[in-house]
Amino acid sequence: MTPIARFKDLCLDATDHQALADWWCAVMGYRRWAELHPDPSTRPREDPVLIVDPTGTAPAIWIVPVPEPKAVKNRMHLDVVGDTDALVAAGATLLRRRGDDIAWDVLADPEGNEFCCFRPTAA
Repeated sequence: MTPIARFKDLCLDATDHQALADWWCAVMGYRRWAELHPDPSTRPREDPVLIVDPTGTAPAIWIVPVPEPKAVKNRMHLDVVGDTDALVAAGATLLRRRGDDIAWDVLADPEGNEFCCFRPTAA
């Protein structure tokens, strides 16, 4: 079957998109696209923020400003490989610890966007 679409980017909504972009950059080693590609014309702070993996191997993520806080469970989420305790220390919230029925921890970023954290050996 010929595909009719292809994956491009991920998007996360945030009431404070600037702070959430900084948080994801800090925990994932991502950088703001604008830092890697300086442009003399400055984008307004209210515009969405594009963050990218500086190695170019992982998907780009847009952090998009929205007026309302997250209210219900995500229908799509990120999966990361990492250290749950370090993510919690950086500001994530542990929602569900791995156990008999799941092999990953469920966390939320500072805006409540849920994501799963797998141990590096489980990746």
